[in-house]
Amino acid sequence: MKKWISLILTGVLCMMLLTGCSSQESAPSETLTPVTLNEVAHSIFYAPQYVAIENGYFAEEGIDLTLVTGFGADKVATALVSGEADIGFMGSESSIYIYNQNPEDYIVNFAQLTQRAGNFLVSREPLDDFKWEDIKGSYVLGGRKGGMPEMVFEFILKKHNIDPLEDLSIDQSIDFGSTAAAFTGNDADFTVEFEPSATALETEGAGYVVASLGEASGYVPYTAYSVKQSYLKENPEILQSFTNALQKGMEYVQSHTPEEIAKAIQPQFEETDLETITKIVTRYYEQDTWKENLIFEKESFDLLQNILKEAGELPAWTPYEDLVNTEFAIKAAE
Repeated sequence: MKKWISLILTGVLCMMLLTGCSSQESAPSETLTPVTLNEVAHSIFYAPQYVAIENGYFAEEGIDLTLVTGFGADKVATALVSGEADIGFMGSESSIYIYNQNPEDYIVNFAQLTQRAGNFLVSREPLDDFKWEDIKGSYVLGGRKGGMPEMVFEFILKKHNIDPLEDLSIDQSIDFGSTAAAFTGNDADFTVEFEPSATALETEGAGYVVASLGEASGYVPYTAYSVKQSYLKENPEILQSFTNALQKGMEYVQSHTPEEIAKAIQPQFEETDLETITKIVTRYYEQDTWKENLIFEKESFDLLQNILKEAGELPAWTPYEDLVNTEFAIKAAE
């Protein structure tokens, strides 16, 4: 975790010296409030957010949204701390790490989007009857140490009495988003992938999805929206409008078919054909990925901290009341 914190601090210093590249091509409308959202990854896993964008829900709520992809929770946290982003979308473990460094302006979570892990275990060879015990003795491309993908993966292994340190070899050295490409060129037996990378490996014949980490781990508060305390205090109206727009996106995915959802978000994934998007949306839809509302409950936050504790990444038990604000999500769901 110390390495993770130092990466954030280094990134903050760099951002102070560099000009941001996340501005929109055209000036925002004078009638809308500009808001910069930095997301951890651009994935179909976050379909409700893209529905809200493509269906104009943010504009309806008076927000001119600039979406930036950070490619990793550490980078999103860096953007948030430095002021490059107004809102961050990432695993809530980031807020716990920052809080325990005792900053004056720590990060607060105000809306939870996903309730299951969004990644999949991809095998080099087809395994029609995969069991988690099959992973013993293998070489796996995992995620960054201290990040939700890796911690949930290890959480699942331990549930099946598999020691992540002794029973297999997990490579945590590859950058987020680069594991699929690395998998096609090395000798790993398995890789842990988000969509659309998991399906892309299947399409290329380079891998086979054998397990859903979302199904194996159960309900987990995987990704949430967060802001600095100062932003929350100064901009409650903006955060309420933002949350209202997201809630509309959540309600859309709860009341529409995977085919309709895929069509709605297709402009966000122009490089992917509609059939593939539909297949991926269906996969997430059927495992109950998205909540009906955005309320981040205490039991979910406690589960998150238990996952961190088991991974040896929890610096100290953190008060739910300090790091989670539910007022915007509750009001949006009314």
